[in-house]
Amino acid sequence: MVSTDEQWSSGAARIDMTKPHPARRYDYWLGGKDNFQADRDAAEAIAAVFPHIRTAARENRAFMQRAVRFLAAEAGIRQFLDIGTGLPTANNVHDVAQGIAPESRIVYVDNDPLVLTHARALLTSSEQGATAYIDADVREPEKILRDPAVRDTLDWTKPVALLLVAVLHFVEDAEDPYGIVERLVSALPAGSYLVLSHATFDPLDPETIAAMNAVNENIKPRFSPRTLSEVSRFFDGLDLLEPGIVSVSDWRPEGDGPRPTPAEATGYGAVAATRR
Repeated sequence: MVSTDEQWSSGAARIDMTKPHPARRYDYWLGGKDNFQADRDAAEAIAAVFPHIRTAARENRAFMQRAVRFLAAEAGIRQFLDIGTGLPTANNVHDVAQGIAPESRIVYVDNDPLVLTHARALLTSSEQGATAYIDADVREPEKILRDPAVRDTLDWTKPVALLLVAVLHFVEDAEDPYGIVERLVSALPAGSYLVLSHATFDPLDPETIAAMNAVNENIKPRFSPRTLSEVSRFFDGLDLLEPGIVSVSDWRPEGDGPRPTPAEATGYGAVAATRR
C-alpha cells in the first residue's frame, strides 16, 4: 500500500504548471494563491466575457457549506464523501460538519495533483471524527468506491452524504455523467443524501452564451453547462428536498440581505434523499 507521504510526493511530481486545472482556476476566482499562470489566464478569459464568475464561485461554495450545515445539524448525517474537493480554503466540509458534530467522518476525492500536495490541510480532524483523502477522478466511480480509505473511513452500514459540487460540468456527455452518478448513488446506504451543484447557461442572455461558448472552445478542460431538465436527470429516483433544484444562491439562504440573481450565480443546486 502506498504511504501518504509517497502519494504527496507523487502528486508534486505530476503537477503541470502549463495546463490549467478547474480546481486551481476555482481557487483563483475565490482569491486563493494556489494557482499558476495557465490557470489565471484561463480564469481571466472566462471573466472577460462573464464578469460575475467570482460571484458564481463564491455562491457555489456557500451553497455547499449551507447544505453540509443542514445535513449535519438537521438531518443527523455524520459521514460525507466529497468528490471534486478542490483546493483547501476556509470552512471545508470537515470544518463545517465537525463544527456541528465532532464525530463526523469525511473522505475527500480529487484528481488535481496540487490538491494532493495540500491534502494535509484537509486531513485535520477533531479527535472524535476522521478525515481521509484519495487521489481519484469522478469518472472512476468503481475506483473511488473500492479505495481502502473510503471503505475504512466511512461505515457503509450508516447514511452517507455524497457531495458532487461543481464537478459534473467537467464530465462531458460522452463520458456518461448520468451513469457515474447512478453508480455512486446506488452504492449509498439507506438514509443517505446527494448534494449536487452544476453550472448552467439557462439564465444568461444569448450574447453572453455565445461569448462563453467561444471561450469554452479554447480552454482545457472544457465545461459542459446543462439545462434545468438535464440537471434534473441526476436526481432520478431520489426525493428532492425543498426548495428543489434552484439557483445555488436560493437554496435555503441565510440572512435577509440581497442575494445574487440566477444570472450572476449561473448554477443550479439541490439536495436529495435516497429512497432506500
